[in-house]
Amino acid sequence: MREWRRKGGKVVGGFEQQEAAVVRGLVSQIEDMLRTRADEAPRDELAELTGIRIGPSEGPEDPVLGRLLPDFHRLDPDNPSKEALDSAAALRSLHEPALLDAKLGVAGVVLQTLPPGGGEVRLTFEQAEAWLSALNDVRLALGTALDVTEDMPDQLPEDDPRAPHLGVYHWLTWVQDTLVQVLTD
Repeated sequence: MREWRRKGGKVVGGFEQQEAAVVRGLVSQIEDMLRTRADEAPRDELAELTGIRIGPSEGPEDPVLGRLLPDFHRLDPDNPSKEALDSAAALRSLHEPALLDAKLGVAGVVLQTLPPGGGEVRLTFEQAEAWLSALNDVRLALGTALDVTEDMPDQLPEDDPRAPHLGVYHWLTWVQDTLVQVLTD
């Protein structure tokens, strides 16, 4: 990848064909997971009449999706009261649809602006912010799947099945970091 840089009022970078395929593939997987979750939202007549959508009241069982859609209210694990459980369920039901929309929106920006065959990417500052969010979602999902921790070494033994994926995780970290640097300069 050609490092991100400012060029006029745009943020410009370049991706090789394989790099573009990796980013597009991972973002598409996240998008599919999020769309599936959105499709699982309960249907409510009142919501359809008012236009106020509701989401599920329980968090996802899948740990990757759970990392992307965390609880909106932390419960005391030693004493989860009925009121706290009801509050957490209500907050999720009210706010998850908007969170899903936002995450699907930033994924769409990446898929629209990154040529499938690689090449130059020219972003407005708003699109660059969307890229940051989408890359963050991919890194959160990949980090959860790989069980990345702070004390994990930068490289794993070659026989560890996570080793090649950890390399992708580190590369995405670099892509995101260089984009942050360009936006904050």
